[in-house]
Amino acid sequence: MRCTISSISWRRRLARNLTPRRYKQMQSSDGKTRDLITSRPGAGWDHNMNRHVYHDLEAKHGPHYTVYNRRFMCVYMDDLPTDEGYWLLRQKAACLHTGEWPIEFRGPDAAKLMDLLFVNNCAKVRPGRCGYGIACFDDGGLLVDGVFLRLAEDRFWYVQADGDFINWARAHAKDMDVTITGTDVNVSQIQGPNAMAILEAAAAGGMPQPFGYFGAAQVDFGGQKVWITRTGYTNELGWEFYTEPHHDPTALWAHLEAAGAEHGLRLFGLDSMNIRRIEAGILNAGSDFDETTTPFDVRLGRFVDFDKPEFIGKEALENAAREPRLHGLRVEGGEPRIGGSVRIGEQTVGRITAAAHSPFLQCGIGYALMQSAAHGPGTEVMVETRDGTFLPGQLNDLPFYDQNAEIPRGKKVDIPERPA
Repeated sequence: MRCTISSISWRRRLARNLTPRRYKQMQSSDGKTRDLITSRPGAGWDHNMNRHVYHDLEAKHGPHYTVYNRRFMCVYMDDLPTDEGYWLLRQKAACLHTGEWPIEFRGPDAAKLMDLLFVNNCAKVRPGRCGYGIACFDDGGLLVDGVFLRLAEDRFWYVQADGDFINWARAHAKDMDVTITGTDVNVSQIQGPNAMAILEAAAAGGMPQPFGYFGAAQVDFGGQKVWITRTGYTNELGWEFYTEPHHDPTALWAHLEAAGAEHGLRLFGLDSMNIRRIEAGILNAGSDFDETTTPFDVRLGRFVDFDKPEFIGKEALENAAREPRLHGLRVEGGEPRIGGSVRIGEQTVGRITAAAHSPFLQCGIGYALMQSAAHGPGTEVMVETRDGTFLPGQLNDLPFYDQNAEIPRGKKVDIPERPA
């Protein structure tokens, strides 16, 4: 039975009534400390956590990890401060070995199931191309997002963000001729203005053709056939590569590292990438959106294809409010606190879902999820910061710049100078 729009409103009110104290208790971070993972000698309990295939190669950098899809993903390295990693990304090239998890859909009904699960029109994406897949619950609340690759007419990889999705997909595949499996594929991103020069140097025969934005291709990296996609989490020029179980990861990374040496390539952590993704208006599943928000609430409404005959959540979304509640946030002289309050006067009107200090914009930035769509870009607010004080701020449109995403499409070269 489908939930009604009134039930969505009830659920949102419940979510908003969570007190700041309760919100803190649900998180590992209090804004001043956080819980991360480091490796140590010995055996013991670490079930349901998985190292990626490049774990040992990262070790020399002093990595510290978060858990994402039950996989380790490096957030920072002892030998690379967060700001230095940010400038590496903006001026040269950086690689992150991610925790994203590709799930495979294979069979005659693979495209049919994908079109049911996602609000986008997946069936129209041709083999050798990628798409952006958003899944919702019946009531229109967001479940997960991710990039999918169409490897063949009857075969897809869905590279999901963090969240419970594979069993949701299996539950809705009843009576369909499709197999859904989790893979042991590891996803890595090479991003930055030198990324395409590195690909040109690394791939036998040079740059694959065609390889436009959201394209996919198989290339030869040092004798190993590897899937790559023209995608990323930064809005910089860049691409991703997919390490499969039959690959030799040590040889593969050595080949890419050698190709990238003259272009400044090195590994970095998610903290550095996180700054750039906030500047770019890219969202994170589970923090910037969740089951209490619809695609329209968080500026993803353009991806909802109501021309499709059916998809999960369609009826609810047809009746949902279309105005966004998520906006960018600027603060001079401080950094917003994730989970903190956004106020107008003494009234709390929103909460902060993402935050960082931007070395390029030279101010605190973040996202504010407002309780009402009445407060939009240009609204003056008071913002809770990491030291517990409230500072004046302003709601901002997203992205903070490069509104038409010309940089990742290769239509614009934007290598910023580092402020003195």
